[in-house]
Amino acid sequence: MNPPAALDIKGLTKRYGDGTLALDDLDLEVPDGSFFGLLGPNGAGKTTLIGAVCNLVRPTSGEIRVFGNPGGGMMARRMIGIAEQEPNLDKFLTVYETLLYHGGYYGMGREEAGERAEQMIDAFDLRNKRDVEAPKLSGGMRRRLLLARALLHRPNLVILDEPTAGVDLELRHELWSYIRVLHEQGTTILLTTHYLEEAEALCDEIALISGGKIVARDTAAGLKVSHGAETLEQVYLKTVAGGRIALAEEAARA
Repeated sequence: MNPPAALDIKGLTKRYGDGTLALDDLDLEVPDGSFFGLLGPNGAGKTTLIGAVCNLVRPTSGEIRVFGNPGGGMMARRMIGIAEQEPNLDKFLTVYETLLYHGGYYGMGREEAGERAEQMIDAFDLRNKRDVEAPKLSGGMRRRLLLARALLHRPNLVILDEPTAGVDLELRHELWSYIRVLHEQGTTILLTTHYLEEAEALCDEIALISGGKIVARDTAAGLKVSHGAETLEQVYLKTVAGGRIALAEEAARA
């Protein structure tokens, strides 16, 4: 019997109170142990999808299962770690306190959470910033802390929402290396990014989302073949950005 998918989404729909349809009967399966990329323009539904998976957004309809567990249950929540696109760190907590309290939130005892926090501080080269409050960290250090926090409770599924946005090239490749090791250890990773070269370098499989639906899915090589493209950028432009570019060109000519 095959193990359950890390993430199994069926018929997921989300319509906000103002009538905006963010997710439109979306189906998506992310296999256990995969490194999965989710690409799409702003407004395509990525943030709403991640919010629904992490119980931050209540879907209008549909089903989410995490390693076979109902998405709204405590077991599913404990199996997910997320590094958000926008830093949401408590401005009054130090690096160590941020990690310690996160462990407590996920049911870890104080001693275990403290030991794990120290491990994450060393893993992400935050030792010199251990007792520094989050607002005093550089942008790159905040990114490190977000990823360390996401991994602290040893989740089976890690969601990385634009993890390298705004960081310098050196830190980007450093984070890539750590994420690759994490994946090699068996962790399932769901990555959203606007850097197409990042998705192609890291992901086993890529799904393109537009208008709240998955419009294409395959390996990077498979997507290029099926869409007659030489680059992933060309695939992206054909599948999810073509309509927007056409409208912009039409508006410019008007």
